[in-house]
Amino acid sequence: MKFIIPRNYNFKNKLFGMFDYNTIVFNIIWDVFIFCLMNLIFDDFTTKAVIFIICCFPLLLFSIVGFQHENILNFIVYLLKFLFSNKIYLFNKF
Repeated sequence: MKFIIPRNYNFKNKLFGMFDYNTIVFNIIWDVFIFCLMNLIFDDFTTKAVIFIICCFPLLLFSIVGFQHENILNFIVYLLKFLFSNKIYLFNKF
């Protein structure tokens, strides 16, 4: 069997075919940071668990679902660039 792969096809290394490796590292660093912060602030286990889930689960969902198959780190960089230079472009078509 011969497979024809187009030249513009972008091979990305992914874990389980779903997660980019730099997204996994970013999620782990974020989770560890939130976990350490929770241990410093709260004593009750249920409070820690609820706040940990509230802070970490949305980022995990965005990492899984993605934005148009875009890497979460690239999306965050684009979002920050827009927030710091939020110019509104208006194009009039006549």
